[in-house]
Amino acid sequence: MNKTELTAKLAKKTDLSGRQAKAIIDLLFDTDPKKGIIASELTRGRKVQITGFGTFESRKRKKRMGRNPQTGATITIPASRVPAFSAGKALKDRVNKRK
Repeated sequence: MNKTELTAKLAKKTDLSGRQAKAIIDLLFDTDPKKGIIASELTRGRKVQITGFGTFESRKRKKRMGRNPQTGATITIPASRVPAFSAGKALKDRVNKRK
């Protein structure tokens, strides 16, 4: 499912217009600093926990050594922060439930 399909499904299930559904999805998931709620919280180092669904958080990666695959030269990969998602128990149970 892509963003357009998600928007259409949200609009259908909530009786919102397509434009309203798209605005809601953009408010949650957009990566623009002035729009996306989840990305803004992760940028600030905060977690976004949706009980039963899961937790979005940013994790720190340490500086490490790697190799350039083209030349084989050793390179230093700088420390960074990366977004991560951990599924909640209810979501895991739902995914594993067979019809």
